[in-house]
Amino acid sequence: MSVTRTSSVRRSHDHFEPDGSLDPQAQKRLRGHIEQIDYTAYASNREVIGQMLGQADAAKFQKLAVAAAVARSQWVAQALALSENPRPLTVQETERLGALRSAYEELTEAYEAMRRMVERGYLTFPAT
Repeated sequence: MSVTRTSSVRRSHDHFEPDGSLDPQAQKRLRGHIEQIDYTAYASNREVIGQMLGQADAAKFQKLAVAAAVARSQWVAQALALSENPRPLTVQETERLGALRSAYEELTEAYEAMRRMVERGYLTFPAT
């Protein structure tokens, strides 16, 4: 089964690769600086996300999952309704269908973002 993602967000996972012309001590210092930068980003994410979202729990994930399922259902139901009478779609119908799809995609991306926040430790999840 193939999967198509429509997100416009591109993530790169570049890792530190020392410049071969640097001496080992300079490489070590640079690696230390990069680790400090990474930790600063982690701590900032954890603090800000924690303040804004509180603690993640199954109920929050369920609410987002249900909202995405409702949005998906509305989008597909609208497409099915429009296909009952085969004809070219009006601009308004196309815009409405696009808005429903966009709502579904945004909710799905929010769910995935919250999941990544838990995986990365930015958002705490209670132990069971």
